[in-house]
Amino acid sequence: MRRRRMTPAGRRTALIAGLAAGSLMLSACVMGGGDGTTKKSDGKVSGKITFQTWNLKNDKFTSYFKDLIADFEKAHPGTDIRWVDQPAEGYQDKLSADAAAGSLPDVVDMGPESAYTLAKAGVLLDLNKADPKAEGRYVDKAWKAMTFEGLGGGTYGYPWYLNTGPSFFNKALFKKCGLNPGKLPATYDELFDQAETMAEKCSDTMMIARMPAIETFGEYGVPLMDAGGKKFTYNNAKGVEYVERFRKLYAKKGIGEEALNNLQTKEVEEFKAGRLAYLPGSSYTLDDLKATAPDVYKDLGIGPRISDSAPNMYLESLVVNAATKNQSLATAFATYVTDSAHQLTFAKKASVFPSSAGTLDDAYFTQDDKDPATTVRRESADQVRKAVVWWPPAFSGSADSNTLREQIAQALLGKKSVKAALDASVRYSNERLKADK
Repeated sequence: MRRRRMTPAGRRTALIAGLAAGSLMLSACVMGGGDGTTKKSDGKVSGKITFQTWNLKNDKFTSYFKDLIADFEKAHPGTDIRWVDQPAEGYQDKLSADAAAGSLPDVVDMGPESAYTLAKAGVLLDLNKADPKAEGRYVDKAWKAMTFEGLGGGTYGYPWYLNTGPSFFNKALFKKCGLNPGKLPATYDELFDQAETMAEKCSDTMMIARMPAIETFGEYGVPLMDAGGKKFTYNNAKGVEYVERFRKLYAKKGIGEEALNNLQTKEVEEFKAGRLAYLPGSSYTLDDLKATAPDVYKDLGIGPRISDSAPNMYLESLVVNAATKNQSLATAFATYVTDSAHQLTFAKKASVFPSSAGTLDDAYFTQDDKDPATTVRRESADQVRKAVVWWPPAFSGSADSNTLREQIAQALLGKKSVKAALDASVRYSNERLKADK
């Protein structure tokens, strides 16, 4: 939908890279940032606040937000919403710097990982205390994704929009490499088994071009953290089993060396070029393939997101600065932006999915006129109903993700065992969590 056409995982990584590294600095430097508790407020919706988004002030979305704000101000005379938008590049540094300086805007667009870091530093408002009735307005799984057990169970953001998507397959490559295009994989066992067959039959074609990521561990059924959300556990037997499938496939030349660098842009390029058979996508991938890879599009197969448990989804939220001088207006505006009517309008415009309770029941997400784009939207909406935000908010999109990728790469290259690699990754992440306290 936005963010320079990044993949969901890549978009989130860009958003939070560097925030975890700055959490100690935030904890030490935030002065008067609050502890997430409710400030005294007269309850009147009036005055001024600043609302910050990232990479949304453009030809596609500017008019939407201008109209959104104008309608709110008209409905609430005496209010003034100042909208600022930051570019995608450097956004994480901007959040960290503003939080440390005490200049974070009143309402800010961010994901769970960024919110976790800022909430740990006492910068964000705990909605369980400040707006306890809000929970019922959102899909339960989205609300829980912004509820951080590792921080005492506080909820630190109004869920905004969700994203997930289907799996895309090149059926021509299935035929070429001895696979049945009528039996597309839906589970990891099916995916790996078919990937091994493809590697045996076709030396110039691959099924998989990405490394395991923390959210795919969850989709495989790996327990990621302990019940309290304070300790990573994905080096368990199930986690080892998952990565072993990648190691064996790599040994059979079923995964290229490029995948060790986790370059998702390369993955998309290879799929469009007709050399890759499987591409995890999103709700807007179909239009992109139709426009930029017509030869692949004509033989495109579409299936559910590969998962042995619940499929993954991604979440964006609106957080409120705990030190805002106008809490009533800030929470009212964040509620307004994320209410059902506005989420539905935004979801249609942005090719994402609403987190407000009941909105997915709208005909836009349930009816199917057999147009491929409509079918993908309906099936993705069905997937959202079953999906989970698998990415733990305490898992750093830079430090932890890079460490996990590097350790798995060493295991695939035979430099260490899979268990040793996951032990090292988990140890690094758990030590970082302790250091950030």
